[in-house]
Amino acid sequence: MTTELTWKNLLNEERNQPYFRQILHTVNELRASGKTIYPAQADTFNAFKLTPFERLKVVIIGQDPYHGAHQAHGLSFSVPFNVNPPPSLQNIFLELQHTVSGFNVPNHGNLTRWAEQGVLLLNTVLTVEAGKAHSHADLGWERFTDKVIEQIDHYSQGVAFMLWGRHAGEKAAHVNKHKHLVLRAAPPSPFSANKGFFGCNHFNLANAYLRQQGKTPIDWQL
Repeated sequence: MTTELTWKNLLNEERNQPYFRQILHTVNELRASGKTIYPAQADTFNAFKLTPFERLKVVIIGQDPYHGAHQAHGLSFSVPFNVNPPPSLQNIFLELQHTVSGFNVPNHGNLTRWAEQGVLLLNTVLTVEAGKAHSHADLGWERFTDKVIEQIDHYSQGVAFMLWGRHAGEKAAHVNKHKHLVLRAAPPSPFSANKGFFGCNHFNLANAYLRQQGKTPIDWQL
């Protein structure tokens, strides 16, 4: 009998590893000590909840969650409704506006609609302390998200990976480029967007690839 391909089945063994249990324990202890950790505990694994494995078409990898109040909600680059899009997300919208025909910049920064179409919005690190970018980089999250990429690579076919920046780009080592499309560019942050993110055309390239695979392309309009 073939095991159903779900995130739970694919990652269950990894989530029972001592290092993963230690991550959760450490994060819970930090919360209990009064530290503010983003995203909220209930939102930490939203990327997997909103994009079931069987619907997976595209993977967009960010570094770690936004560290400002009310911003992070478990999807890379996304913010909840009624929260102003941060500069990186504004630059993503600019790239879409300049390359994707008919794209209109939305009046919000919630990318849930992408997630529901099969875009896994994954950060390399899944938690952060308020006001301290990349403060949880040493907790072990990278090992877990490496495993996520390895499982996607092994158990799926024809996924478009959009890797922006060094931390995301390192995940390319876990992807078979004969089975999937790997697109790399500079990160969309204000410090680097002009160094290769603007004009990368990843959104059109990913959709062209999905069409080649016989898959429905992503409607990037929000």
